[in-house]
Amino acid sequence: MTQAPVLLFTYNRPSHTQKTLEALKNNEQCNTTELFVFSDGFRDNSDKNEVLSVRRLIHSINGFKNIHIIERPHNIGLASNVIEGVSNIVNEYGKVIVLEDDLITSPRFLTFMNDALDQFENEEKIGHVHGYCYPLEDIPDAFLIKWVGSWGWGTWKRAWQHFNPDGEALLQEIKSRKLSREFDFNNKYPYTRMLKRQVKGENDSWAIRWNASLFLKDMLSLNAGKSLIQNIGFDGSGVHSGSDEIYTTHLHKGNLNIDIADVREDKTVRKAFEQYYGRTNSFLAKVKRRINRVQRTVGS
Repeated sequence: MTQAPVLLFTYNRPSHTQKTLEALKNNEQCNTTELFVFSDGFRDNSDKNEVLSVRRLIHSINGFKNIHIIERPHNIGLASNVIEGVSNIVNEYGKVIVLEDDLITSPRFLTFMNDALDQFENEEKIGHVHGYCYPLEDIPDAFLIKWVGSWGWGTWKRAWQHFNPDGEALLQEIKSRKLSREFDFNNKYPYTRMLKRQVKGENDSWAIRWNASLFLKDMLSLNAGKSLIQNIGFDGSGVHSGSDEIYTTHLHKGNLNIDIADVREDKTVRKAFEQYYGRTNSFLAKVKRRINRVQRTVGS
C-alpha cells in the first residue's frame, strides 16, 4: 500500500490549526505521510497578523515524512485554494486525503483513509472516502452513500476528473433530469438551494459542486460509520461556519471494518440521513437552536 499525501488547508486561525496538527500527529501513519500545507494569503491588515501567525506555526511542523508549504501570495478564498491544491497534488500522486484547519482527527483516521483508498482504488463506482459521520445509531462501520461530505475526505485522480466547477451547468442538469428531490434527500436538506446560492455568488462552496458532480455521475462515497473527525470550527471563528451543536460527535478511536460486500448505496443508511436531516433542519428545529444560542449568549 502506498499512502496518500495529506493536504491541509489553512487561513487565519492559528489555535485551530495547532489543534488540527497535534491530532494529526497522533495518527499511527503520521511519520510515513507526506504533508502539504496550503496557507491562504491575508485580505488586508484586519487578518494579516493571524495569517502570519499561522505561517509561523506551519513552518515549525515536524513528525511527517516530508512537509511541503505552499503560501498563497494573495487571498484566493477557500474554494479556489482547495480546488487548485487538490487538482495539482492528486494529478501527481493519484490520490489525496484532505483536511481543513478546524478538524480534529482520530488516531485511526489516516489508517481508515489509506486502507479505503487502497482497497477501492480501482472501483469506478466509488469516487470519495469520508471520515466524518453524523451522530447516528445502528449503522455499519462503513457504508456506501450517494453523497459526499467535506470534513476529512479523500479521493483519487480518476474520480476528481469528474469535478465540474461550473455550478450553473450542474444545477441545470439536476433540474433537467428532475433529480432535485433525490439530491435533497427527499426534500429534507436544501442541497439544491446551496448550489443555487453558489451560482448566484452568495456562497463560494467547492463542496456543493463536488457533491453535485459525483451525484450526477451516479458515484458513491465510502463513509466511516463512526466518526473519525470532530469539527471544532463551530465557534463563530470560521468564514463559512457559524455556531451549531447538531454536528457534535464522539471521536471514534478504534478500527473500522471497511469490507463492503455489495457496491451499491446502503438504502437503510440513506433513510437514516433523511430522518436526521428532518429532525435537525426543520423550521422548528432551527428556531429552537436559535433561541438556545441567544439564551446562552445572554447568560454568558
